[in-house]
Amino acid sequence: MSIAVKPSTVPTVLVTGAGKRLGRAIALGLAAAGWRVAVHYRESAIEAQDTANACSALCAGAQCFAADLSDETHTKALVHTVAEHMGRVDAVVNSAALFEHDSPDNFSYAMLQKHMLTNTAAAIMLAQKLHGHACERDGTGVVVNMLDQKLWNLNPDFFSYTMSKASLETANTVLAKALAPQLRVVGVAPGLTLTSHMLSDEKFQDLHKLSPLGRSSTVEDVVSTVLFVLNNPSITGTTILVDGGQHLMPFERDFSLM
Repeated sequence: MSIAVKPSTVPTVLVTGAGKRLGRAIALGLAAAGWRVAVHYRESAIEAQDTANACSALCAGAQCFAADLSDETHTKALVHTVAEHMGRVDAVVNSAALFEHDSPDNFSYAMLQKHMLTNTAAAIMLAQKLHGHACERDGTGVVVNMLDQKLWNLNPDFFSYTMSKASLETANTVLAKALAPQLRVVGVAPGLTLTSHMLSDEKFQDLHKLSPLGRSSTVEDVVSTVLFVLNNPSITGTTILVDGGQHLMPFERDFSLM
């Protein structure tokens, strides 16, 4: 029989975009490791609640929080809202991301702005607010920014997405310096990890093998790396690539268009 733990003594992590796909997997993995999870979502309320229920079965106390990360007011309030309902916030994993196709040929201000707001500005704002929360409670915190091996293996596909993630990777270094010693800021850059509607299962399996190690990242690989970052107090201002070495192989197109 398990002994109930007071919520205020259990570390709490906010995982953005945790209703689906990799965000959900990260949330479940951290709950299994003893973290209470604040499940962020924008529109996927049903999926987010399912994630929260599954997390609570592993570590009691998971809750859902809705916010549009492209809206500065929503994003500014998110850490405070989580802390108000769950007592504390010890970490933020920025997994939510906009991923819409464009290229230098059809680039527009509007497309870049959409990606920069959700993928870059929101992550920076959440780091700022987590830092303030850590200072208020005389504690420390960790920000994990989910990036992409694509930044080390550039091609013109998903141009605005790539620019937003490149900006976020640079922000890792700047924020790690600016927000220390209260906050650590670390990037995790997976390779091809999950399939999508743009790939058949057979094509996904073929592309997943395109790496020096003969396999790219699995969901389990990515989750274990996020957990490693959260637990290791000496890592900050850097990015860990988890891709089987895919960033070492030149790709002229994005995986989804190969």
